[in-house]
Amino acid sequence: MQRIGFVVLPQFHLVSLATLAVFDFANRTTGEPTYEVEILSLEGGQVAGSLGVTLATKPVGNSSYDTLIIAGGMGISSPPRELIEMLRQAPERCRRVVSICTGAFVLAEAGLLDGKRATTHWFYAREMAARFPKVRVDEDRIFIADGAIWTSAGATAGIDLMLALVEGDLGAEIARTVARKLVIYHRRTGGQSQFSELLDLEAKSDRIQRVLTYMRRNLHLELSVPELAKVASLSPRQFSRAFQSETGQSPAKAVERVRAEAARLMMEQSRHPIEVIARQTGFADRDRMRRAFLRTFGQPPQVIRRNTHGEPIDLAESTIIM
Repeated sequence: MQRIGFVVLPQFHLVSLATLAVFDFANRTTGEPTYEVEILSLEGGQVAGSLGVTLATKPVGNSSYDTLIIAGGMGISSPPRELIEMLRQAPERCRRVVSICTGAFVLAEAGLLDGKRATTHWFYAREMAARFPKVRVDEDRIFIADGAIWTSAGATAGIDLMLALVEGDLGAEIARTVARKLVIYHRRTGGQSQFSELLDLEAKSDRIQRVLTYMRRNLHLELSVPELAKVASLSPRQFSRAFQSETGQSPAKAVERVRAEAARLMMEQSRHPIEVIARQTGFADRDRMRRAFLRTFGQPPQVIRRNTHGEPIDLAESTIIM
């Protein structure tokens, strides 16, 4: 049986707590108590989280755990010095040390992320990089495993990380079964991005919003300025000015970025050849899509696909970068 220590601080986020369902369903799937979870805090007792939910906890002490997890909180918390001192010894007592969301700040405070790649919620990533310059912060990853230290982005990214832990422990089939029981359509690998142009691009007026909707639904078309201007019922010149004013981008730039984002999502969610994805998202050929990826993401499609569809995680490896 593997002991999981789950450390919470005051105002822990409920989504972090929900990630423990992965271990619950793993036990149900294997039909035996593979994982034993203990909820911990510095001194034990009742700890209040977000929305006023209170948990009964045990003192974290110096116990050994297979996996020690630091839950994320509402914002960046100031961990007690005693907890930081205990965490500095955690790699000697635990096979894996994990953080969810802003829990990465706690690991960074303990020095466990020095010289390592790590991630956290995108909203706090730059602050983390500024406060802890020795940490190689990657703000655009769902989760990262660097050796025995694992960090995840915010919200549901912690579930993806926990599924990856189960996959490493029990195999890909068990992890897929757990994901299905949790009604998770697709377990995201660590290489996926936290950001989405399809979500971020917004308009202030109905007519420009209508253009954005048309654009997303018709990526296979040319989507020229005259074509989009007709959708907005404006002249091409009026449309270009209005679009730039409301979105901060030119129509051509927006079309390219939305095409690139749609292509990236297809690569993350399918095994279609890059040539097929390029055609379906409106790029004339894979070379044009490659140039658009370099401008938008700073990486070619092949690198993003390799990062997304990584091999199953081998926990015996001394260093795992995802």
